[in-house]
Amino acid sequence: MLSVIIPVYNVENYIRECLESVVRQKTDDLEIIIVNDGSTDRSEEICVEYIKLYPDIVYVKQKNAGLGDARNLGLAHAKGEHVIFLD
Repeated sequence: MLSVIIPVYNVENYIRECLESVVRQKTDDLEIIIVNDGSTDRSEEICVEYIKLYPDIVYVKQKNAGLGDARNLGLAHAKGEHVIFLD
């Protein structure tokens, strides 16, 4: 399984295109993990739309702590043998 960790911080202009790209992958061995690092724009609203459409997406959020902490939180939730960061 491949875990795709997507750190999110104030990317409302780009996150929809990013998520569309990932959910359109044609594989059952894909785990999508979105880590909201305290976004203050509409990023969370957009992510929630996607987790409603795709309930297998793992969504976690934290207070803004930076990219490294967001990646580490994603890793803590990852179940895949391989991991990729999409940021």
